[in-house]
Amino acid sequence: MKRKEVKKQNIIQLLLILIIIVLVNYIFSFVLLRVDLTSEKRYSISEPTQEILKNLKDVVYFKVYLNGDLPSGFKQLEKSTKEMLDEFRAYSKSNIEYEFVNPSESNDKKTRNEIYKQLYEKGLTPTNLSYKEENGTNSQKIIFPGLIVSYRGEELAVNILNNNIGASPEQNLNGSTQELEYKLSNSINKITTITKPAIAFIEGQGELNENNVLDITNSLKEYYNVKRVRINNQLSSLRDSLKHNKFSLIIIAKPDSAFNEKDKFIIDQFIMNGGKVLWLLDVIKTDIDSLAYSNSTIALANNINLDDQLFKYGVRINPNLIEDIQCAIIPINTALIGAQPKFTPTPWLFFPLISPSTTNPITRNLNLIKTAFVSSIDTVGNNPFVRKTILLSSSIYTKVINAPARISLDMVDEEPDQRQFNKKNVPVAVLLEGQFESIFKNRIVPDIAQSKDIAFKDKSYDTKMIVIADGDIIKNQIRHNGKKVIPYPLGYDRYTRQTFGNKEFILNAIDYLTGNSALMQVRSREIRLRLLDKTKINNQRLKWQIINTILPIFVIIIFGILAILYRKRKYSTL
Repeated sequence: MKRKEVKKQNIIQLLLILIIIVLVNYIFSFVLLRVDLTSEKRYSISEPTQEILKNLKDVVYFKVYLNGDLPSGFKQLEKSTKEMLDEFRAYSKSNIEYEFVNPSESNDKKTRNEIYKQLYEKGLTPTNLSYKEENGTNSQKIIFPGLIVSYRGEELAVNILNNNIGASPEQNLNGSTQELEYKLSNSINKITTITKPAIAFIEGQGELNENNVLDITNSLKEYYNVKRVRINNQLSSLRDSLKHNKFSLIIIAKPDSAFNEKDKFIIDQFIMNGGKVLWLLDVIKTDIDSLAYSNSTIALANNINLDDQLFKYGVRINPNLIEDIQCAIIPINTALIGAQPKFTPTPWLFFPLISPSTTNPITRNLNLIKTAFVSSIDTVGNNPFVRKTILLSSSIYTKVINAPARISLDMVDEEPDQRQFNKKNVPVAVLLEGQFESIFKNRIVPDIAQSKDIAFKDKSYDTKMIVIADGDIIKNQIRHNGKKVIPYPLGYDRYTRQTFGNKEFILNAIDYLTGNSALMQVRSREIRLRLLDKTKINNQRLKWQIINTILPIFVIIIFGILAILYRKRKYSTL
């Protein structure tokens, strides 16, 4: 009788536990409660991302091209992407949907190539992956580590994989995992934004023409209304009234002639009223094209009449050129005179390759950035309301030469004397944030002061600007197909066929300046991948296979024996 009562109690307890579990699950189905036990909060979504997801009005659909027979590193990236999208779905009230697709699934080569072509045209970058299979043979595979985001008939391509030059595959995969939340949330933010911010390329002082910035312009048009504006002394060129700027941001890209005082005043008041500026300036006049017709050229100071204005805001671009041992390659004709041209790739010290800062969200996880005839920047002034952050600096092996300076192709034959390259981390790009003071405070020129349309401000609202001492950093190379001009991707070098990080840097800078600074902070997250030691895997493969297969079985058997002994002892007393 006693045994029956115990059995009855056990059944009742089991039923009660099941009922409690069902009730708890039902109650918590209406409450979003998520606990992240990882040290770096890998599965925690930041507040800016949560706000974007909670405010979704319709379904955002992700088509992820990470599926199929992939190496372990890409399998991990696939898993991380799926986990991140599951988190997004939990916060978005099921307004996030996704599927994973294998673009190489078809056995028909023609069909596969057609799919590859479509994905490339949509903006996904293929990766020719070389890897070693378990049997030791080398294999190659084309993969598209990216996704297409769809929302209300609009599509946006997002490349997930970082492919930074000089970084190991593990580092690139780790960086890609770190940036997943930013890339996914940023894509949602951009594709769901109804009113696009307006930005303008300033022209009229010999700035880069439309073809020179065609690639970045096409990329910006996906997220912004992009125009080209000639100020031409017109107060209404940047402002539609005395109170409102027409544009969120203006870009001044490599002017080669001087700004007049009235145009400077219009730009100054645009800034005072909260406008943002991306300055890309060459204060030294020289160009690699000039060396195509002559073996040497003279680098001279280029007066664009912006020195006093930038000084007032907190920076000075120095009239010098940086030489850097960490530099890009250019083709040099090494054939004898009269012989068939023979071009040899040669390091060119005046084209520094900049390693971006890893501490700032604008430059975090970016590839090397290619510059051309870049100058140094100093931060100046003591305005306590302006914060100054160095974004880009040269390497630890830098030499600075003042203008005027002779530049000759014969320099490539000279071995750099490392003792002369004794400067390190020379700044070339600076972020300025805060409240700026007008350069025209107490000194408005007469023709401006007499205008009836002036509503002068001598101190700005909180705003920001980025100053880069290189105009070519935003310039794309081009090719011609008949009369049609086709731009190479910004950052692509057609000689070395490498793609540098220029495009991502410019896009990040513009995103930050136009108000996505909160979302940009998501890029500062650091998620560490606990990567396996490949040497141990190869040398101790059998040992770890035995531990991972036999040990769990052994533990289960021991646990089962102990459970049986416990039950025998418990019920033998009844």
